[in-house]
Formats: sequence, C-alpha cells, structure tokens
Amino acid sequence: MENVQQFTKDIIDNVEKVIIGKRETLELMLVALLCEGHVLLEDVPGVGKTMLARAMAISLGVDFKRIQCTPDLLPNDVTGVSIFDQKVQGFTFIPGPAFTNILLADEINRATPRTQSALLEAMGERQVTVDGITHGLERPFFVMATQNPVEYEGTFPLPEAQLDRFFMKLSMGYLDEATEAQMLLNLGGVHPIEGLEAVVNGRSLPDLSPQIWNIHVDDTLRDYIVKLVFATRNHKDLVLGASPRGSLALYRASQAYAALQGRDYILPDDVKRLVVPVIAHRCLVHPESALRGVTMPKILDNILETTPLDIGELR
Repeated sequence: MENVQQFTKDIIDNVEKVIIGKRETLELMLVALLCEGHVLLEDVPGVGKTMLARAMAISLGVDFKRIQCTPDLLPNDVTGVSIFDQKVQGFTFIPGPAFTNILLADEINRATPRTQSALLEAMGERQVTVDGITHGLERPFFVMATQNPVEYEGTFPLPEAQLDRFFMKLSMGYLDEATEAQMLLNLGGVHPIEGLEAVVNGRSLPDLSPQIWNIHVDDTLRDYIVKLVFATRNHKDLVLGASPRGSLALYRASQAYAALQGRDYILPDDVKRLVVPVIAHRCLVHPESALRGVTMPKILDNILETTPLDIGELR
C-alpha cells in the first residue's frame, strides 16, 4: 500500500499549495479517482471548485478540459461531431471535450436533460457514440461536475439515474477565519496555480486499481455494508434507497480509503466515514419527511446508530 499512500500524499501536498484547509475533501476526491469513479461537487460559488479541478489535473500531469453548462449547450458540444471532409470525401470525427482525462462540467444542472444524458454513457461505459459509431475514452477518465445549491432558476435537476452514476457527492464549504486570512496572504501576489507542476504520473492511475482490489475486507464488514444499504431501502422516510451500485461503491471506497491510510485492510470506521458522501445522493427523502426537517445525513446517522456490527470476528 506504500505506492498508493505515497502517490496520494504527493498529490495532496501539491494541491494544498493552491487549495488550503480542505484536506478531507482532497482525500475523498482521491478515493474516487483511485476507484475510477466520478464526483458531484455541490457548493456555493467562490469556494474554489474549479480551482480544485485544475490543481488536481496539473498535479497528475494529465489533460484537463472544462465545459460551462448552459441551457443552449448541445450533446455534440460534449461528445464531439462528425463533419464532411471535402478532401477525403467522407465524414471525419472531431472529438469533443469528453475526450480528456479530467473533465469539469461546471454548473451541470444548467444544462438541459438531453445534454446531461450525453454524459451518462461517457461516465458509465467510458465511451461515446456519435452517429452510430462508438469511440472509446482514454483512461484515466474522471468527471467532476459542480452545481450551485442556492440558485434554482433556469436549472434542470439531475434525475436519480444520473445522480447514481456519481461515485460521490461532496461539498467543500467555507473556510474558517484563520484559514481564510491565510488564503488572502497566499493570493497576495501571483496565483499559486501559475507555478504548480505535475508531481506524479497520472496515467499510471489505472495500474493502482489492482492494489485497491487486494485490500482485505472481512466478511463481517462486507455484510455490514450490505445491511447499511438495505436499511436505506426499508427506511420509512425514504422513497428510494441506494442501489446495488451504491453497495459496490461503498465497498470500493472503503478499500481505497484504507489504502490512503497505508493499511491493507478496512476498518468499521472507514465504512462509517464514507457512508454519507457515497450513499446520500443515491437516496430520495419522502416529501412529507422533508417538510418535517428530516435530511439525508440525519437518516444515515440514524441508520449507522441502529445497524448492528458484529466485531467479534474482525482482525
């Protein structure tokens, strides 16, 4: 696990030259990267979502592209388009922004459902189909989508099917006073991202996956993950519980998180730490419960408190 731990430490230390006070968020982003998943970052404007994506791409030394989602954005603006080439008397495919390693879909909920769905195949299958022809995407392929939780005019909420495609849903939040004062000091001259350089070979990310798969998961913890997910499907305050994809995501995320800590086995605390970012966005709170102030994090906290874990046989 030393390779994974050093790999992620180098990235975090480098990104923190630009983004300070958000180490926990950076760790979770890297968990998603190691699992070849995608992240939905929901937060207010101005907290550094775009800068985080840029800093991550530079640190990895991989290609980065950004899409500013608007209502007039078309699916072909994401996947690419075939045009007729007079010289060859045939159609030539012009790749869209999806053909990159890290794709930032900024304010994804401002794009129309038709354009949002253009990302589904890319995120799920790592390929796009244009004019009946399928084009594979390079690995690693990581989508980081952002949305604003306080402005809903002119937006199109993501459907449950697309939310389920995201490995995690994260929020950066505001800095505390001392950290924000330090940020102002750091940004007093040239922006730190201008001097940022690659510190790892990001194209080796897929090669780290087998190390993640080999992280030991005790049978008791595997059963515990399933119990937690099944509890969301039977909860009285939920219309929709987590899918089997959610179970697998929580399982893989726990393995990757353990590798970040330098362990070759997962602990119950790993699972508990990851339940909210991995599971919350895959569930749907009953409207009547929401009116009573019931939130998804509160429901998951209750599930964690009431779901038994037999730790007698754990290593």
